[in-house]
Formats: sequence, C-alpha cells, structure tokens
Amino acid sequence: MHDENENKHLKRELGLLDGTMLVVGSMIGSGIFIVSAGMVQNIGSAGWLTLIWIVSGLMTMIAAISYGELSAMFPKAGGQYVYLKEAYNKLIAFLYGWSFFAVIQTGTIAAVGVAFGKFTAYLIPELGDQNILYEAGSFKLNAAQLVSIVTIVLLTFINSRGVKNGKYIQTVFTITKIVSLFGLVIFGLILAAKADIWNANWADAWTARSYNKVSGEWYTIGGSVLLSAIAASMVGSLFSSDAWNGVTFISGEIKNPQRNVGLSLFLGTLIVTIIYITANLMYVAVMPMESIAFAPSERVAVEAAQHIFGTTGTYIIAVMIMISTFGCNNGLILAGARVYYTMAKDGLFFKKAGGLNKASVPGWGLWAQCIWASALCLTGKYGDLLDYVMIIVMIFYILTIFGIFILRKKRPGAERPYKAFGYPVLPFIYILLAGAFCIALLVARPETCGFGVAIMLAGVPVYYLTKGKQQSAADVE
Repeated sequence: MHDENENKHLKRELGLLDGTMLVVGSMIGSGIFIVSAGMVQNIGSAGWLTLIWIVSGLMTMIAAISYGELSAMFPKAGGQYVYLKEAYNKLIAFLYGWSFFAVIQTGTIAAVGVAFGKFTAYLIPELGDQNILYEAGSFKLNAAQLVSIVTIVLLTFINSRGVKNGKYIQTVFTITKIVSLFGLVIFGLILAAKADIWNANWADAWTARSYNKVSGEWYTIGGSVLLSAIAASMVGSLFSSDAWNGVTFISGEIKNPQRNVGLSLFLGTLIVTIIYITANLMYVAVMPMESIAFAPSERVAVEAAQHIFGTTGTYIIAVMIMISTFGCNNGLILAGARVYYTMAKDGLFFKKAGGLNKASVPGWGLWAQCIWASALCLTGKYGDLLDYVMIIVMIFYILTIFGIFILRKKRPGAERPYKAFGYPVLPFIYILLAGAFCIALLVARPETCGFGVAIMLAGVPVYYLTKGKQQSAADVE
C-alpha cells in the first residue's frame, strides 16, 4: 500500500545544490556561445555590448529574487503557472500554460536543440544545416534539424524513466560547463588578451553602429534607431539568461522548498550573470569587434577558442558547448512537463498530462512536449525561435512580478517565509525595463514577435471552449 501511494506523488528528492545546478544548467545553454555575434551586428560597440549584458543580468536577478517570495508562498509543482492563477485568475494562468507549451518551453527546447546541431556540425560537417536531406516545395529537412530532434527524443526518454536520472545528468553536465566556461574566460583573459585589440575595441566604446546586411556596410545609429537596436540585441542576452525559473516548476520535488527554491534562484542567477559578463569581456579582449560580429555560423565561443588555443582548442570548445546545450535541454525537458501536469490537475490541459507514470514522473506530458518541440525544430532558424519565445516570456514575467503587488493587497495576512528584496522599488524597476523592452521589440521585429503574440492570444478561445466542455460535463454529472 505504501509503495502504491508513493508512486502517486511527486517525490522530494532534490536539495539546494540540485536546485542551484538546475537554475545554472537551464540558464547556460546555447546563448552565451552564439548571441554576441548578432548583438554586435546590431549595436557594434564594446561599451553597449557590455552594458546590455550587465542590464540583462541585473534584470534577471531582480526577477529571480522577486520570484523567491512567490515560490515560498506557493511551494508546489507548477511554479509560474500557479503564481499567475493565485494573483489573477484561471484565464491568465491558462494563457501562460498554453503559451508555455506552444512557444515558450518547446520553442526554447527547439532553439537549444538547433544550437546543439550547430556545434555538432563543427566537428562533423556532414551533420550541418547545409546538408539538405529532403526537399518538398519550400520545406527543407537538413541534417542539423535531425540531430536536434534525436537529442530531444533521447533526453525525453531518459527523463521519462524518473527524476533521479535527470538529476544526475543535470548536476554532472552543469558542473562540467561551469568549469569549462570559467576555464575559457580565465585562459582567454590571461593568455590571449591583447592590449592592442582591447584598446581598439574600447577606443570608441559608446559609438553605436549597426550592420546593414543588404549594403554590407556599417552605419552610426542614435535616438529611436538605437533603442530598437538595443531591444533587438537584448533578445539574445535575455534569452541566454532565461529559464532560471525552471526550478519553481519542480518545487514539488525540492526538499524544504520555502527556503531552497528562493535561495537556488538567487545563487544560480548570480553565478550565471558573473560568468556571462566576464565571458563577453573576454570576447572583447581576444577578438576585434568585426570577428565577434562575423564569427562563422555565429559560433563566437569557437572563434574565441581559435584565438586562445589554436585549432585544437576549437574542437574542445565545440564538444564543451555540445555538453552544455545537451545538459541545458535536459533541465528544460525535466521542468516543462511539471507545468502541464499542474494544469491538467486544474482541468485546463489534456487530462492524460495529469497522470504520473511508474517512475513517478509526468510521462505523457514529457512525450507531448517532445513531439511539439521536434516539430518546431523544423520550422525556424535559431534567431526566429528566439524572437517568438522572448516577447511572450517577458510579457508573463511582467505579469508575474506585478502579481506580487496584487497578492500583497489581496492577501496581506498570508504567510510569506521570504519577502521580495527591495520591494516595491526593484520589482517596479523590472516592470518598467521589461515593458520598454517589449514595446521596442514589437516595433523592431513585428513579423516574428507578432507571430508569438498571435499564438498566445489564440489561447483565449481555446480556454473558453475547454471551459464550456468542462461545464457541460459537470452538468451531465
């Protein structure tokens, strides 16, 4: 009897180290090795590049320490979905869960899978996106897409066998990539930092320039064009810093969640912010800005390794990044299914997603997520996937952090084992910055961001349809 009962519950098997490793491991995926190329094409200067990474890091840390209050109030599986439901209503929570499944989590898994393919192709060129395996009309299937899908399927299978398997992969892979990234940064700054490159990059640090792909020329930008360029660049840095909230989705499996979830959020985002800022300073120290902007296939870290270690080093870095993206997707896949599980329990998602398999994990949700993420791998390039994802991610972060203000009014007497640091000033600053980012991004990239927002809004009729069905089912009973 005891065993049967245990199998019906999520098991609390993860401690503070596991939680912190999940935050760090989910955050450090593909972005830091790739996005600086596109960012430099947008803003073209060392000063703006560094400032954007610092601002993105601070925004992420403010959001994380604000979420600590919510995670301590609601220490159960489902994380952000639960916070939105408690602060607003089921519709807002459903729209988040719907967007999470349709774009946020699956789009991120797809983007990281595509990045894994990018770096695999550095080692084995036949597995690159130039190798078209199948063509029908405008649809093309390339080898890199196939590689990304295979990794997603494999990781889903491992996670469907139980949380412990996923936990071990997460901790080992995360420690490997922290050590490797620190190694790359330290060796880069000690061995390869060249005073002439560093000085040249900082000589004109605050003159923003943008690269025009049509004319093939750089031009100086300012005013509203600069604001659009900053927003477009921040897609990369915020995406690289995203997925820190994954640990809140698995609160149901964390020991002493009231303390450990908030603490792992703070420690994880702090570690990653330091790594990201120093990594970009290292890029600027070893490569001219042009080399960062036009790194082959946007593999900036591989290009940096070429300057530091020579050709042999580039292969080591490519393998390290494959480990990094593989471990990152493990964390995303592990955490994602817990949201569908909680939604299904509320009657707002496919009923089957609310069941646990023999290994006490939401198996059906894992496989549904796998199928849709694999489909997204076939739809877009890395950059497009980021645009779809980031606009929606930021809209829901704003709503969730505003939810802290709502809950303080709605439930003043509720138990809050941890209170948001710097409230109300820091959460308010976050809402202002993130709001400005969303508006500027919609103006700068209306096609891709508009598509993301359209998918989110498509959830409104779906919500009322499912609600109507539930209502009629209840009437029949």
